[in-house]
Amino acid sequence: MNIGDKAPAFCLPDKDGNMISPADFRGKKVVLYFYPKDNTPGCTRQACAFAESFEDFKKQDIVIIGISKDSVESHRRFAEKYDLPFILLSDPELIAIKAYGVWQEKKLYGKVSFGVVRTTFIIDETGVITDVMPKVKPDTNAAEILKKLKGK
Repeated sequence: MNIGDKAPAFCLPDKDGNMISPADFRGKKVVLYFYPKDNTPGCTRQACAFAESFEDFKKQDIVIIGISKDSVESHRRFAEKYDLPFILLSDPELIAIKAYGVWQEKKLYGKVSFGVVRTTFIIDETGVITDVMPKVKPDTNAAEILKKLKGK
C-alpha cells in the first residue's frame, strides 16, 4: 500500500466480538497499526505507548486500531491486562493483514518464515492512506504519529 491509495475495506471482530470496519469511522482520521503478536515484549510496549497517548489522539478525534492474527479471546485478555482503551481487531484469516501487504517473509536467527511486519498506516477522513510507516519501532511509534499529525 502506498500514500494516496484507497485504504482496503475489511470487517473484523474486535476484542468483544463486534464486527468493525474502517468505513465505520469515515469522517475521522484512523491510525491503523499491524503488529505480530499479543503479549510479546515489542507488541506490548507498542500497545502501551498507544494507550499512554490515547487521550492526545482522542482530543484530535483520531481513532486507533491495532490488528494482529491473534484470536478475539487473546485480544480481550491483552486489552484487560494492559488497560488498552483502543480497538484491537482479530485477523486469523489474514484478510486485512494481506490486503495491506504486511504479511511478509521475515528472517530471525537465520531462519526464514512468514509473519506480520510491524507497520502503521494513517488513513484520512475520506478513507485514503496519507502515511505508511514500515518497520516502526514499538516504543516511539505513537509519539511519531502524534508529531506527524500535529505538523499537518
